[in-house]
Amino acid sequence: MSPNSPRSPRPVCDDHYDARVSTVLVCSDVPALRTDIRRTIESADVEVDEVASGPECLDHVKTHDVDLVVVDLQVASMGGMAICMDLRHLESFGAIERIPVLMLLDRRADVFLARRSGAEGFVLKPVDPISLRRAVRALLDGDEYEDTARTPVTVPARSSTP
Repeated sequence: MSPNSPRSPRPVCDDHYDARVSTVLVCSDVPALRTDIRRTIESADVEVDEVASGPECLDHVKTHDVDLVVVDLQVASMGGMAICMDLRHLESFGAIERIPVLMLLDRRADVFLARRSGAEGFVLKPVDPISLRRAVRALLDGDEYEDTARTPVTVPARSSTP
């Protein structure tokens, strides 16, 4: 090879590129929230698709490979609880493979709804980026995730008698 000839590309280790890329579907009718989530979780091994409604979410999971659905509890045309329950229904008769759901909750009291609908995880809004990344990673790894950042602290009551 002469000094002026272009260098041949270095061989690339195939193991490095065999890493699986996970697809996360974000469902919210708030564009700014979808953008924030995308910016927080998108990486070399996580790609993000976005939809703005429940029906779009259900259509998307039927026609695309999705590894995780992140759904806002308050979605205009169909709430996050209904979306999650519809996904579980589709799974129950084999229309789609099981897809974990991470629900974005507005308040601590909504935890009951997330659990009742079959979501594998939940994060309270406003969303903390570190908690969101941890939740996404946990669910993609097959675990569950509960945001305990705003769990009320139990304070023992003092006795008023000596």
